[in-house]
Amino acid sequence: MFDIIGKIRGDKTIWAIVFLLALISFLPVYSASTNLVYVIGKGTTIGYLFKHFVHVMLGFMIIYFVHKTPYHYFKALSIFGIPLVILLLVYTLFKGTVIDGANASRWIQIPFVGISFQTSTLAFIVLMIYVARYLAKVSDKEYSFKDSLLELWVPVFAVLALVLPANLSTTALIFSMVCMLVFIGQYPLKYLGFIIGAGFASLLMFVLVAKAFPDAMPNRVDTWMSRIDSFFDDKPNEDDYQIEKAKIAIASGKIYGLGPGKSVQKNFLPQSSSDFIFAIIVEEYGLIGAVGIIFLYLLLFIRFIIDAQKATTLFGKLLIIGLGFPIIFQAFINMGVAVELLPVTGQPLPLISSGGTSIWMTCIAIGIILSVTKKEEEVALDLEEKRKRDEALQQIIDAQVALNEEKDADENQQKINDIKSSIRESLIEDENGDVLVNGQNPMNAVLNKK
Repeated sequence: MFDIIGKIRGDKTIWAIVFLLALISFLPVYSASTNLVYVIGKGTTIGYLFKHFVHVMLGFMIIYFVHKTPYHYFKALSIFGIPLVILLLVYTLFKGTVIDGANASRWIQIPFVGISFQTSTLAFIVLMIYVARYLAKVSDKEYSFKDSLLELWVPVFAVLALVLPANLSTTALIFSMVCMLVFIGQYPLKYLGFIIGAGFASLLMFVLVAKAFPDAMPNRVDTWMSRIDSFFDDKPNEDDYQIEKAKIAIASGKIYGLGPGKSVQKNFLPQSSSDFIFAIIVEEYGLIGAVGIIFLYLLLFIRFIIDAQKATTLFGKLLIIGLGFPIIFQAFINMGVAVELLPVTGQPLPLISSGGTSIWMTCIAIGIILSVTKKEEEVALDLEEKRKRDEALQQIIDAQVALNEEKDADENQQKINDIKSSIRESLIEDENGDVLVNGQNPMNAVLNKK
């Protein structure tokens, strides 16, 4: 256990917040699962708790393995990923699976495993990486609107067009996050304005065509219209029922809440363990629990901003923003729906709501963000280690130079001493007291020469 903790890299604050949010999720999911067990009559509360535990554990495994991957590898993966997710979205649009009576164009059934998978969430991640790659590639180049239209916006609108018929809220979230990312990536504003206008015009055209030919393709236009209408008027419908129950749950929680597992509205509120789990948290843990959840998401948002500023590459900055900010926006959309600030959208609360696809895709995004922060951390560690190595090497060199100087000084002194000793040995006095050099009187050589 401690060995694994020692091997994790990246922003430790993000690791801690993600762990806390996942830990917090267990009690609300366990409590809210009674709706599925006793009202709908499916499974057991322990079974749903264990299922959520497996989802969370797999999610953390995904974070660990993804954050070990150098983040620049995702550039190439996004290029190959865009055609793949488009094919998956096409398949989902026409062959999707119905879950609890919901629209059939959101999920596909993974063969042999029996797990339902929401393809739009994977498309969201791949698309944001693709956009970040493109913006980083053209950041220091001149390009025309036509060039960006073909390479950037055609894939974006292809994904949006395939997600839109089944999920307006996810389409709107993807489009707004892409626009935010290209704005931060310094995409020309005049081009961006045209794209936003084209996006709204395309949405209007789709609604008109879908109303004119309701059986032409799977769509939820009538559902969208009814939700928007119910948000602005007082006509009772199913969404109003959900909102009213959520508001009752929130009002019942007051300051301290009713206590863990003591929610009453969980037995009446549909999707109490996923889309409306925030209402159950407030009912059981009160205003304190709600503020705590909001604080953790805001702290995560701040860490994303700090890490984006620290990133040394534009691609790394855009990855953190493009993958991190949607998590926070999705969380506040979910909470906004629960308190009737927004129409019902069906967006889960990231890392807290039950559901494997939501948890796993969020964990992939977190893993990539941690890979970016890990890279910058490793660069800093490498620089610090290099500085220490240089200092240690310089100390060794200085010590060796000093040792050599001392050795040379000793050798020179020894040579001098040897010369002196040799001279002393060659100087001998005879019986007359004359000094002899090597046994000879030097004066004899002079006299013989004369």
